[in-house]
Parts: sequence; C-alpha cells; structure tokens
Amino acid sequence: MDRRETARILVAGSGPAGLIAALGFADAGFPVTLVGPEANSQDGRTTALMNPALKILERLGVLDAVRSQAAPLKVMRIVDATSRLIRSPVVIFRASEIGEEQFGLNLPNSALNPALASVVAAHSGIEWRNAMVETWRLEGDHAHAILSDGSEATASLAVAADGRLSPAREAANISTSARPYPQAALVLNFGHRSDHAFTSTEFHTETGPFTQVPLPGNRSSLVWMVEPETAKELAALDDAALSMRIEQRMQSMLGRVSVEPGRQIYQLSGVTPRCFARNRVALVGEAAHVFPPIGAQGLNLGVRDIDDLVGIACKNRDDPGAVKALAAYDFKRRPDILARSNAVNLLNKSLLSQMLPAQMARSAGLGVLGGFAPLRAFFMREGLRPGSGFAALAGGLRKQIRR
Repeated sequence: MDRRETARILVAGSGPAGLIAALGFADAGFPVTLVGPEANSQDGRTTALMNPALKILERLGVLDAVRSQAAPLKVMRIVDATSRLIRSPVVIFRASEIGEEQFGLNLPNSALNPALASVVAAHSGIEWRNAMVETWRLEGDHAHAILSDGSEATASLAVAADGRLSPAREAANISTSARPYPQAALVLNFGHRSDHAFTSTEFHTETGPFTQVPLPGNRSSLVWMVEPETAKELAALDDAALSMRIEQRMQSMLGRVSVEPGRQIYQLSGVTPRCFARNRVALVGEAAHVFPPIGAQGLNLGVRDIDDLVGIACKNRDDPGAVKALAAYDFKRRPDILARSNAVNLLNKSLLSQMLPAQMARSAGLGVLGGFAPLRAFFMREGLRPGSGFAALAGGLRKQIRR
C-alpha cells in the first residue's frame, strides 16, 4: 500500500465542523473521504466566529462567499438583568482596546453551511459520499466505516465530527461525562428600530443568558436560555406578544422589536469525553465538547480542534492515526477544551444559583473585570486566541524590565 493510501483521512459528519475538517485536511495535502448528507441550508441559527476562526475560513476559500451576509462584532457587553439583591455592574469589551477592528463576525448558518458545502464539493482532494455510517470497524492500522449505501470507507485516521451523540466516539470506546441542564434555548432572529452599532449584549437573568448578537442592518439574532416549559410558552406566542416580551427583556435598548419567522428550541446539556482521541478516532466539534451557548465558544473551539489536529497530522503524514499522533492531539486539546467548558459551566451555574456567596463571587468578579482595563484586555485576548493574553502580559513585563 502506497504512502498516499496510508495517509487517507475519513471525516464522519457533514455539519460545519465536518466540512471545515475536510477542507483543512485537503488543504494540507491529505486525500479525504467525507461521509454524511448535504448540510442543512434551512438552519435559522447564526454562528459568531472570532477572528482566528475567520482567518482559517479565509485560507480555505470560504469567507468571501459569506462576508456580505455577516455583521462584525465590535463591542460585547454583559448586563445584569436579574432582580436579585446583589447585582453586577455592566461590563463592556471593545475590540479597539486590544488593537482589533472587530472580535469576529456573526454569520447566518443558512449562508455558512451552503458556502462550506460548495467549496468542499468543488475540491478535487475530497471525495464526498452522501451516506451515513452504519457500522464502524476500528483495527490496529486502519479505521473502516460501513456506509448506508453498502460501500466501505477506509482511512488511517477517522475524524469524528458527527455531533454530540457521535457514533464514531462510541465505536472508539471513548466514554463521556454527561450533564443535563434545566434549561432550553429559544433561538430566533428579529428586527429592531434602533441601530445595534455592531454591539452584542448578553443579559444575565435568573434562568441564564439572554444574548442579542448583531446581523446586517437593524436586525439581530437571539439566544434566550429559559426553563424548557417557558421556552415552549414563549415559542407559542403570536409575533406581537413575543416581540413585546423580547423588547421588555432588552429594556427597550434597541427600540421596537419585530420577530421574524422561524423559532427553534434546543434542550441544553453538557458532554465531556474522557479523552479526545483513541483507536484511530479523533474527536472534533460537538463530538469533543458540548456545553451551553455562552460566550461564542462552540464552533470556535471546534475550529481550533481541527486546526490542531491537522497540524499534528502533518507531522505524522505516514500514519496520522497512530497512537503517538492521537496522544499528541489529546494532550494538545485537553487544556483548551476543559478550560472553556468549565468556565461556561461555572458562569451558567452562578446565574442559576440562589446562594448568596455564589452571587457575591460572580458580582465581584465581573466588577473587577469591568473596572480593571489590563485584566479586561487579558480576557479579551484569551477569548480570541488561547495563550495570547499571557503572551501580551509577558511582552509588557519584558518592556518594563528593559526600561
């Protein structure tokens, strides 16, 4: 078997993470087999992608096709909208504080998914099989996938981009720690009278964040985390009543609100695998991490999964699914994934907690963050690029020493 065959990559899953993984490996010179149905172009959700992820999309030839339908994120704001005794001050993060024009772009999934699919379909290095994996057979030197059309796909490395329930993860015998949440997310888009000024506002409430993210024009997307029954009740309201509820929750910050067609409800949960690669399978995207939609972490974390995995595979081209390569990927991704997921879970718990110490700790933390510019800059840099906050601190310290 020649070198090209031994280095073949099999990507399971054709959502955004799977499509980006296929493009990333093909761009790095690996032959790729992508398995999964065509992406959903009717998804009404949006995805906030930060600058590092956007640079990867640009390198892969995707960004230009969606840029005109996206809105820049220049300011991010946290507002305590609880009615509790101890409330946090408003915290404002401006990209200009850290020398950035924007933090990222908010992209409609109905634009992102087809754009990714179009570039994948046109790539000569990617074989896209429009089928599902029915059975996995993982051997010492290869991963085999038996597909729903009766065919078989074989590769040195299987990339599990097949979602939170991930059959590939299960086949690799990677156990998980799962946590149900007492929350659901109501997701929709809405128009508003006032200009959002490219500002995203996360209102913290007793049931979780209510997050408005700008879209082009006087439009925004919304993720509203509430109790599951409340989500159903809100989704059942007529347009006028729901628009009024949203405007009230936003404290009329954007003036009169008008909801658009298309409301979706997602039950929230958390999933953390015990490891992120094993038995010829590497986990990316929601196969590797599931947590509440707070702080624009989801797909951004998934893009970093893919970028790190491709980088490690390039150092192990003859056998990117070998034990040493998978161990390197697990070691590389573990700190980032655990830090992000734990931070999101801790913030979510602090919002739901009725305990006074938890509320005091949250208020004090946000107060320091809002009032101390160097700390705020550190968190903004870390939010964009893990390690960049520490690098900036070290650079500033070196300057002080030279002085």
